[in-house]
Amino acid sequence: MKKIAAIVMVFIMSISLVGCGGQESNLTMVLDWTPNTNHTGLYVAQEKGYFKEAGLNVNIVQPPDGGATAMVASGDAQFGIEFQDTMAPALTQANPLPITAIAAVLQHNTSGIVSKKETGIDSFGKMAGHSYATWDSPTEQAILKTLVEKDGGDWSKVNLVSTYVEDIVSGLNADIEMVWIYAGWEKVKLEMENIDHNFLMFKDADPVFDYYNPVVIGNNDYMNQNKDVTKAFIGAVKKGYEYAAANPAEAAEILLKAAPELDKELVKKSQEYLSTQYIADAASWGVIDPARWNAFYKWLNENKLVEKDLAENAGLSTEYLEG
Repeated sequence: MKKIAAIVMVFIMSISLVGCGGQESNLTMVLDWTPNTNHTGLYVAQEKGYFKEAGLNVNIVQPPDGGATAMVASGDAQFGIEFQDTMAPALTQANPLPITAIAAVLQHNTSGIVSKKETGIDSFGKMAGHSYATWDSPTEQAILKTLVEKDGGDWSKVNLVSTYVEDIVSGLNADIEMVWIYAGWEKVKLEMENIDHNFLMFKDADPVFDYYNPVVIGNNDYMNQNKDVTKAFIGAVKKGYEYAAANPAEAAEILLKAAPELDKELVKKSQEYLSTQYIADAASWGVIDPARWNAFYKWLNENKLVEKDLAENAGLSTEYLEG
């Protein structure tokens, strides 16, 4: 009887382990870029053992040349980091990529246009007559055209320079007057360098541009076949970001431990800012408002910026975060 009881107990424990992912839940999470404070919650979840507690073994990797989206779509990574605007083409191409956003890393779009204060570019309309570093994206330029013209400016007079500005300080001190940046990293760097600047946030100029970036995406087939594991994963990630929001100093140290090559002071100051943005005015981390999601994709449809119209809730699922 004792032997039978022991066998039954082992069986029950095995079922329990499989149910919460167990040893079989080996996952790959691919970043969109090199490690930075957008990713801190992931490293916190790893360092604090939140993944392990959920029965997960998560490998956090940097993206290959083909990018995070392609890696997730192919199944080489189950989850990744993407942006709502750059997701759109992947969802509307001839063979749509099987990816879905399941949580928002930040609650609001913290990007915008920066320029040195001496240029006098304190509104989008005043971009006319100045040089802007573009990466030649139709969506990028359509957003700017909309905001420049809405503010009474002449988009045709904006000098578009096709170039990548690797260092924001050097770029603005050279011959580029305006760059698209993110408040949580490049703007913090400008402040650290005591460079007087104007920063025009897209979401403040028009709410339709308060889209979600970045977001956590997953491979559709994997998530459909592994719903419990997906919920366990995003639950652990949520704990990581909520911890980072409440403990920015310690979270910064955890990121630096994982990526010691980063500028220590920049990480600390960036973490202080992003700790207010991970959750912001939402009820909890990760929430995606379908109305905001759809408003931006409706704008893309109306401006013919995608191969075919994006359907309502295209590329979005809230079931895993809720579950």
